[in-house]
Amino acid sequence: MIGKGVSDVADIDGAKKRIEELREQINYHNYRYYVLDSPEISDAEYDELMRELRRLEGEHPELITPESPTQRVGAAPVEAFGVVEHPVPLLSLANVFSYDELLAWHKRVSNLVSGSEMDFVCELKLDGLAVALTYTDGRLTTGATRGDGYRGEDITQNLRTIRSIPLVVPKDAPKKFEVRGEVYLSRTGFEKLNEERAQEGQPLFANPRNAAAGSVRQLDPRITAKRPLDIYIYALGYADPDLSGPTHWETMEYLKSLGFRISPYNAYAPTCRSAEEYYQRWVKERDSLEFEADGIVIKVNSFELQRQLGTVGHDPRWAVAYKFPSVQATTRLLDIGISVGRTGSLNPYAILEPVSVGGVTIKQAALHNEEDIRRKDIRIGDTVVVQRAGEVIPQVVGAVVSKRTGQERFFIMPSRCPACSGEVVKPEGEVMARCTNASCPAQIRELLTHFVSRGGMDIEGIGEKLAAALLEKGLVKDVADLYFLTADKLIGLERMAEKSTANVLNAIERSKDRPLSRVIFALGIRHVGGETAELLASHFDSMDRLAKASREELASVPKIGPKIADSIFAFFRQEANLRIIEKLRRAGVRLEGEAATRRSLLGQEFVLTGRLESLRRGEAEARIKELGGTLGSSVTRKTTYLVVGADPGSKLEKAKGLGTRLLNEEELLRLLEEANLKRR
Repeated sequence: MIGKGVSDVADIDGAKKRIEELREQINYHNYRYYVLDSPEISDAEYDELMRELRRLEGEHPELITPESPTQRVGAAPVEAFGVVEHPVPLLSLANVFSYDELLAWHKRVSNLVSGSEMDFVCELKLDGLAVALTYTDGRLTTGATRGDGYRGEDITQNLRTIRSIPLVVPKDAPKKFEVRGEVYLSRTGFEKLNEERAQEGQPLFANPRNAAAGSVRQLDPRITAKRPLDIYIYALGYADPDLSGPTHWETMEYLKSLGFRISPYNAYAPTCRSAEEYYQRWVKERDSLEFEADGIVIKVNSFELQRQLGTVGHDPRWAVAYKFPSVQATTRLLDIGISVGRTGSLNPYAILEPVSVGGVTIKQAALHNEEDIRRKDIRIGDTVVVQRAGEVIPQVVGAVVSKRTGQERFFIMPSRCPACSGEVVKPEGEVMARCTNASCPAQIRELLTHFVSRGGMDIEGIGEKLAAALLEKGLVKDVADLYFLTADKLIGLERMAEKSTANVLNAIERSKDRPLSRVIFALGIRHVGGETAELLASHFDSMDRLAKASREELASVPKIGPKIADSIFAFFRQEANLRIIEKLRRAGVRLEGEAATRRSLLGQEFVLTGRLESLRRGEAEARIKELGGTLGSSVTRKTTYLVVGADPGSKLEKAKGLGTRLLNEEELLRLLEEANLKRR
């Protein structure tokens, strides 16, 4: 027998040591996640630990032990709730993280059932708490957590408080059966719950999953009942007598007929490629969901093929979780900086130890405002959870309180502006602190960048760096000064040669003919976005008329509330702003609307419902707006007309109840034509 070499022994010893370290870490994080509902690392970081452990155990199968985290599903149940034995284990799922890994899984399972046609069902993988619901003689008798997959916690009384869980089912249901589902908390429900906990001085939940788990694992069901929990049923556990059809899809339809809540996002996938398309769709659109999802689940549709494929270890071969790219990570909050916005707001932001989130290295993240920092109890020096969803600016979700050392510092909003040393005040009823110095260079720099932006005057060639240089050299003191720049003033600035100077001056000249709505938006009036600017331009048709409008006149414009009206009124009462408008007038910037006749539908709000035959919806909306009308999304007492197409929705009944005037497509076209004639 040939003995092992020294290097082999060293490799095994090193692997054994690392395996033990990984098991200890994973067991600790399992305890924090499943038992305490207070995780210290992100799902992606946990998945990476498990992947490394599985890889090492695969390379050294002789080191696998029954107590390894890879050999169990979850965490041991808490005895205080009582323990429920699962007749059919609630298995965990193997993960894949790319299309190549999905194809490899598909190849493996296809080889095991060679020659069999295989189709799939795709489901969103909710980030909630898995539960098993048992019904006997038509009544809910037991509700349990997954626990370790074989034994879970008895939380029947708590689950009874969730209104989407039926307490009874039709009499023709099997005598005894079990369904599996995911209890979850919606995004809005999660935010509301954390706000309430903050007001009561309680620690905040890190994410909706932990909030849901903490809610159903209460010893007092009355606490659970107060929380807006919901459930989607995703599988049949067992039934006596058997009720399953030949496929998972058909069985889910049957459970739906019994009154169970089935996810409307489930989709049939005839091929692996269609499953990939489903995945890519939700990678892009997951932020539009009312709940958190961390991936999709792909299941072999045929129950016969599921039985043939069976399980490996503690994972079913016939299903796999295809995880979304990570959007969360943990890192250290090094400091909190302050940026000053164009309206003088002091905006705190996190300065982070660099961390990769979703493939992007994050060094800074949003903290919103001082109240948000207090509510989340975030301190300088904390280990924090950072989130990046899609293209949204990264934000700090919360602190990992269990990792505090006592050296962390509370954040204090400065009393002086960091850009100009001006006095900082916090207006009553507002969450933002503001610099009171109207000449604050930071505010002017931000306003200048906003003024030249694409949505504003769209002056190509003036970016943040050139804007900063113009201010630093004293060439521009307000936005109107841009129109009095000359080649002599620009040439010599960094990266400003003859051609680039000419391009900037030409862009400035072209911007003089921008529509009135763009000028209004570019001025940076608080609470006035692009849509509001269009409403104001359409209603007043002139900067002068807008500037002279009273609060009451402003508030009478559709969709302009008292808060926006006050902000606009205050803007035009400041002498500095009126001087800027006069300078814009002298420079030749257009401050009038296209024509007064454009307002022939002014003050009239249109809501559309149903399918239009001769007009596309977008075309109809564009023509209404062009003639000065406004568009509403729902019927209210302010609605002038409801345009009714084929197959109208519930808006029609509401309009009839309010006495709103109805227009069919022919009547709308006639009205638009009449309005168009008036403008000529």
